[in-house]
Amino acid sequence: MSKEPTLRQIRYFMAAANSGQVSRAARDLNVSQSAITTAIRQLEEIVGTVLFSRHSTGVSLTHDGTIFLEHARRIFAAVDEAVYAPRALRSDLTGKLKVALTFTVTGYFIPRYLERFTRDFPGVQLQPMEASRSEIENGLVSGIYDIAVLLTSNIADQEGLVFETLLRSPRRLWLPASHPLLDRKVLSLNDIAQEPYIMLTVDEASNTAQRYWNLAGARPKTFIRTSSIEAVRSMVAIGMGVTVLSDMVYRPWSLEGLRVETVTLSTPIPTMDVGLAWAVNVDLPPPAQAFLEFMRSSQIYRSI
Repeated sequence: MSKEPTLRQIRYFMAAANSGQVSRAARDLNVSQSAITTAIRQLEEIVGTVLFSRHSTGVSLTHDGTIFLEHARRIFAAVDEAVYAPRALRSDLTGKLKVALTFTVTGYFIPRYLERFTRDFPGVQLQPMEASRSEIENGLVSGIYDIAVLLTSNIADQEGLVFETLLRSPRRLWLPASHPLLDRKVLSLNDIAQEPYIMLTVDEASNTAQRYWNLAGARPKTFIRTSSIEAVRSMVAIGMGVTVLSDMVYRPWSLEGLRVETVTLSTPIPTMDVGLAWAVNVDLPPPAQAFLEFMRSSQIYRSI
């Protein structure tokens, strides 16, 4: 076996990391489960460490796996740029592009893509604007914004907007290191109902959480509500409570340098979906169409 990892192995690893389940990763990539399992095993042999913890409901990244995932994302970003760059530089395309962004998208998803777009399309005057989901929906319909990058899983106006999902980010339980629940092989929302719960409110996160808690027939014991993801991370890390948030905003360390662990719950929880939206029955101006095609071709769209 080659001592160098292949892009296919890395792509399969990323798909499993994103979905938390080998079976779902296989469905997403239209390959067999054994292909995913074999690729991950070979990759672990090459890098010399265990990348996933296996459990009854799926897989979750180990500490080394989390580090490897960050490097894997950079690898695919570089590959994507190498493929896209020869046809991307369009100095002849000019005009203004008003892109609306929701708060979570601004902080955890879009910056590197905005930088690449402005580099590839120097003639386009990019105007990113942060706003709430409702403001964005109204702004797209009224023409204030050309296109938006937002949480498509939150979209309310599904008749007035066209939208495409780029990333489906699984939600998992966040726990401080050494928490007793980490020793449990299977955990559900009911199992954590008596734990102090840190409720995130930004981008309607608390509304989404309440829906899946209600479906589970359970109720979180909310200790504090906050709009700051970093505050949630710090509070979980120091043991003030637990939370359920998406992999997209997960980082293994708090600002204080304390570890945050993740666990895949047995309770079905919807993914947090990120994507593009624009007004229905509207011809996108050339800069917006270029942005749409640029985002479609990104490595996030294909493989994470």
